[in-house]
Amino acid sequence: MTNSIGNLANILLVEDSPADRRLMEEVFREAKVVNSIRHEEDGEGALRALRANGRTDLVLLDLELPGMDGREVLEEMRGDPALRQIPVVVLTGNVSEADIGRSFDLEASGYLTKPITVKKLLRVLEDVRSLSMAFVVRPEDE
Repeated sequence: MTNSIGNLANILLVEDSPADRRLMEEVFREAKVVNSIRHEEDGEGALRALRANGRTDLVLLDLELPGMDGREVLEEMRGDPALRQIPVVVLTGNVSEADIGRSFDLEASGYLTKPITVKKLLRVLEDVRSLSMAFVVRPEDE
């Protein structure tokens, strides 16, 4: 049985590091999040996927990507009327006041530092849920 609010959210994870991607998948499993999660490895691929796929409800965006980096992706999304309203949570291993400020200037919905833990992820998902997003989390086994 699942506990859900509204429709199931579609998530796009933009992460070039296979190790970090596997860690995020593990964190989602541990947090019992069962939402649909797609992956892209670079900024250009992320924008293509966002424009090609009908519905993305949340983007988890690494800042350090090859080619077009996450900052550029976020800026492009905020300049595109079709992508502007999609919540974006920035992922980074580097806590930089400049990056934090720039991300929020570009209307990022959240900022997560790596390594991502279940506690950090659930806190951010709860914040995004308050923006009327729906995440399905399996209840704890009894």
